[in-house]
Amino acid sequence: MIVVGGEALVDLVPGESNLDGGLRPLLPRLGGGPYNVALAAGRLGVPAAFLSRVSTDRFGEALIARLRASQVDTTLVQRGDEPTTLAVVALDETGSAHYTFYTEGTADRLFTDPGPLPESARVLSLGTLGMVLEPGASAYESLLRRESERGLLTALDPNIRSALIADPAAYRARFASWLPHVRLLKLSVEDAEWLADGVDAVAAARSWLDAGAGAVVLTHGADGLSAHTREGEPARVPSAPARLVDTIGAGDTVQGALLAWFAKRDVLDPAALDAAAWTEALTYAARAAAVTVSRSGAEPPTEADLDAPG
Repeated sequence: MIVVGGEALVDLVPGESNLDGGLRPLLPRLGGGPYNVALAAGRLGVPAAFLSRVSTDRFGEALIARLRASQVDTTLVQRGDEPTTLAVVALDETGSAHYTFYTEGTADRLFTDPGPLPESARVLSLGTLGMVLEPGASAYESLLRRESERGLLTALDPNIRSALIADPAAYRARFASWLPHVRLLKLSVEDAEWLADGVDAVAAARSWLDAGAGAVVLTHGADGLSAHTREGEPARVPSAPARLVDTIGAGDTVQGALLAWFAKRDVLDPAALDAAAWTEALTYAARAAAVTVSRSGAEPPTEADLDAPG
């Protein structure tokens, strides 16, 4: 089972028509980086569970219902009467999303360490606001270190939201301390360069491998995906053809699809894959992301969507 930990929130996404003053109506879309990863894995046909604290408000109920509809186990979810985190989305001329977050006193940041995960857990994936906002961030960090020691495939997508990181230097140091406990680090080239304080993303990936990460996957936007390990040359694939609506959830879909591909092949150590296997895994993830960017909001594909012609 893939266990995905982190925030579940509501994205307020611009609609198509303009209101007075040129503003566009904001439409609620259920999301959050880890939430989207869990949806993607569940929809792609592998056992997946979500681990978070979710509000009992109407948004929270909708978040839980959507997980269950996507075949994601919710028995590990903690509930609270605090409000759901909101993210107001602005789309630029390329369809790329930019976020303003409302996180004060919300449910997901109050996550507490549940203790050891069930024996059925083989993969733990963490990321985004869950690794930033306290007190939940410390609980997820403890979980990462403990389950790594237990031998799980531990995956991390930092998915940087710099406006919420009050002390970048302290966060970068904390991130570096996680690397020996991470078997798969997936991040965009922009996030890599932010974390490396301006260093080229590929050079940063090499340094993180040297610091203990098992494998690093970089997303290059329209230029595709690459995988980097200590042995051999990087593997790289182009993006799959897509009709772009917006990029919300594209990187999360890559993470969920990679974990699904690994789970179906019982891969617990991505660093041991050869170039041919990495090419196959990255191609699968690129195809899944292409479906997501063709839809409004984060709407990862099912396996049937990937098999559909065209």
